[in-house]
Amino acid sequence: MSNSPASQPHTPTPAAATARRGFFRRLLALAVGGLITLVPGAAGLLAFLDPLFRRGGRARQVPVAPLAAIPDDGVPRQFPVVADRQDAWNSFPAQPIGAVFLRRTPGSEEVLALNATCPHAGCMVAYQPAAESFRCPCHTSRFKADGTRILPCVSPRDLDRLECEVRDGVVWVSYQDFYTGKAQKIARQ
Repeated sequence: MSNSPASQPHTPTPAAATARRGFFRRLLALAVGGLITLVPGAAGLLAFLDPLFRRGGRARQVPVAPLAAIPDDGVPRQFPVVADRQDAWNSFPAQPIGAVFLRRTPGSEEVLALNATCPHAGCMVAYQPAAESFRCPCHTSRFKADGTRILPCVSPRDLDRLECEVRDGVVWVSYQDFYTGKAQKIARQ
């Protein structure tokens, strides 16, 4: 056995071992620091982008009018729909978001709710008591008091019916807007 340098195991110098430990410490600190920064950064980014990906278009239950405000004579009455409105990051409490016609069946508490927007071009329809029908001022579409079209009519469908119910003497409507100009009733997003 010889004591030649090639046959002896290589032992690192103390400076090299310290440098290697320092490198791993820095690498670990960088990984932990990156992770600590990434988590709140990702949470903040998701909160910032949330309004862009939020889906609308769902019907929302809105109290519209007391049942006593709708006479049981079968004549539709127009009521504003007031609800909190969300526009991306901005919130607007108690804003008018549309209008509905409520019609009470004579002799009962049954209520019919119709969206006041014409399905043809989006104009607001008006009820004409003398003709007992709705009329759209934009393209003269006409609808019966129950919302069905009076032919000939340029509107592709009847007035949009909305679900409604009476709770504790108040008419609640599932308010929703629909695309105009389409034969199918497709909810807006």
